[in-house]
Amino acid sequence: TRGRPPPGEEYRRGVTARTSTDEQGARSIGTAVAMVLGGSLSVQFGAAFAALLFPRVGPLGAVTIRLVVAAVLLLVAVRPRLRGRTRADLGVMIAFGLVLATMNACIYEAIARLPIGVAVTLEFLGPLGLALVTSRRLWDLLWVGCAAAGVVLLGGGATGGLDWVGVAFALGAAACWAAYILLSAETGRRFPKTDGLALAMAVGAIAILPLGIVTAGTAMLHPAILGVGALVALMSSVVPYTLELFALRRITPRVFGILMSLDPALAALAGVTVLSQRLGLWQVVAVVLVMVASVGVTAQAGRRARRVDRPEVEANKYLG
Repeated sequence: TRGRPPPGEEYRRGVTARTSTDEQGARSIGTAVAMVLGGSLSVQFGAAFAALLFPRVGPLGAVTIRLVVAAVLLLVAVRPRLRGRTRADLGVMIAFGLVLATMNACIYEAIARLPIGVAVTLEFLGPLGLALVTSRRLWDLLWVGCAAAGVVLLGGGATGGLDWVGVAFALGAAACWAAYILLSAETGRRFPKTDGLALAMAVGAIAILPLGIVTAGTAMLHPAILGVGALVALMSSVVPYTLELFALRRITPRVFGILMSLDPALAALAGVTVLSQRLGLWQVVAVVLVMVASVGVTAQAGRRARRVDRPEVEANKYLG
């Protein structure tokens, strides 16, 4: 029995090892949550800083600078390859890039006409609507009603009413965001690593460039404008994508989706901090209702996924 631990020592060591593992897991999850929140803050504050460029280059000029800078950075970092790609692969990637450009152009045009918190809340109806459309449970009608009430309050709570052109742009961005989710997943299946994203960003930059030139001209080349535009590109594209990529290795898509539901509130915070935009009481309630609907849909989807997976888990347990 030489070298064997005294009675109870093995148990204590096991408990200590499990405790250490649990602590590491908790720290890892905490880090991932911080990454997601940091990425969301980066996106929303990036959009708020982009709004500062609107008086000089307009929304389309700001979008052009952001996408061009982001595309250059991604192409240099990723160095994607087109060799071996089929026409279907290229078609999906091009569609992804065009939707990416349209989505950003629409949300910037909306932010130029609406408080950023309102614009992002309306845009958030895209992924929320996609989640509801793919669900066939009556329970989800509650979340539909919650989101609908939020949208009604957004209009009713605005002083002097909302700019309906801005609302149309925000809803256009919402539709594009839903398409973006589907095309992003398909592009990821067809292209290795981040090649598809880098190529799609380049397509989006090329597509938006003529509009940026027509509306902003040489103003986009001013050093101060380029500097802020580069900052926006980093905050709105490079930083959040990197943080979310690492976060998704540590947390489930359900948790990620719930955390992303905070985006409308973070956008409102960015509007207050950077643009001095304040929402009325009913608009704050509307933002909260849309966030609650998003959390509800995401949590419900997570529970359904666990129920689907449970029989397989139980079978694997007995199969060893």
